Amino acid sequence: MDFENPPVDPVEQFIRWFDEAKDRTTVPNPNAMTLATVDPDGRPSARIVLLKQLDHDGAVFFSNYQSDKARALQAHPIATLLFHWDELHRQVRLRGRVSRISDAESDAYFASRPIGSRIGAWASDQSQPVGSRAVLDRRYDEIAARYGDGPVPRPRHWGGYRMTIDSIEFWQGRDNRLHDRVGYTLQSDGHWSAQRLFP
Repeated sequence: MDFENPPVDPVEQFIRWFDEAKDRTTVPNPNAMTLATVDPDGRPSARIVLLKQLDHDGAVFFSNYQSDKARALQAHPIATLLFHWDELHRQVRLRGRVSRISDAESDAYFASRPIGSRIGAWASDQSQPVGSRAVLDRRYDEIAARYGDGPVPRPRHWGGYRMTIDSIEFWQGRDNRLHDRVGYTLQSDGHWSAQRLFP
């Protein structure tokens, strides 16, 4: 990336960096990202989730709609996504507003998941207390027996979110901690403004 003359489209630049991270067999889980939200009581919260799609419409991830993160997004539908690819000395931060994707999109992705993951979505009351591992395993076995070899439908409490991106920051590690940084902000006319930042 030319930090002196940043590209016009930061989404395309992110896709290039993401593809490079995926091509490195030594970069574990290149689609793993920190999702930072604001809890209903105003406290920040963060956890790792997986990016499933990113384009000019936004970044898509999936979760239980009754989880802690879902309650945070219901109260404050804004988030930050942070990617850190240590081997490449790169970091990308994206921010924007979050909303649920359509049921059809969630159904399509759910159907593509391994059967065990589909059963697991039914078995887990994500973020809620559970008495023991045995309770979770028993629920999994019960649901697996219920559906047998047939299709496992998507639970209504599980689906996707899309964060529409309004700012992106790229960070490239350099010697002496004199790193390269450039931040983009989406303008009201749909164009991006770029600004080089001190490290």
